[in-house]
Amino acid sequence: MMMHRHFDEELKSLNEKLLKSAALVQESIFNSVEALKERNADLAKTVIANDAIIDELENVIDDDVFHMVARHQPVASDLRFLLMTMKLNTDLERIADCAVDICQWVLELVPQPLLKPLIDIPKLSQVAQGMVKKVIDAFVRRDAEMAREVVLSDKEADRFRDLIQNELINDFLAKDPKSATRAVPLLLITRYLERMCDHATNIAEDIIYMVEAEVIKHHHEKLG
Repeated sequence: MMMHRHFDEELKSLNEKLLKSAALVQESIFNSVEALKERNADLAKTVIANDAIIDELENVIDDDVFHMVARHQPVASDLRFLLMTMKLNTDLERIADCAVDICQWVLELVPQPLLKPLIDIPKLSQVAQGMVKKVIDAFVRRDAEMAREVVLSDKEADRFRDLIQNELINDFLAKDPKSATRAVPLLLITRYLERMCDHATNIAEDIIYMVEAEVIKHHHEKLG
């Protein structure tokens, strides 16, 4: 009984750290695109600097999981949950890295004139932020249906990616190669936002497996 209570207390602490990491990652996504929209180099530098906090928290969470597995030797659902926590932790850190990559390109763009009004990139950012927030909620609630909604949202992210890429390539790069210094960074920023959505989708697929033991990775037709 005492051992089980300790496990529950450690699990609560682990969840709190994971939620803190998730909040920091969501803030990084938002601020990276705000830095782009506002052409704010200081905000971009803040996102880059804050990534060290997320990296350190990732290490702390992984260490906590390793120690919990070693001390308590969990099985079945408890073990699946701890393994899923490590996977989520890794994906969150990678999403934060994408925000850093965006900000590094923002710093390249700030000294240059704006290529075009930013319309679809902020929309793609909203999709990414929504998917990340929803997948965290799905994990906390162990909600497979909410996770399925995240997986299905990836189509909307792909749609915005294609719109942005087609416009930048066909309307700018193809017509004026000199626009490359401003168009290519926007293409890469789009790629990083879409990659965030892919990470959220990966987490959602794992949540569905954790809750229902159903593998849907590469089999999204099962969601229909």
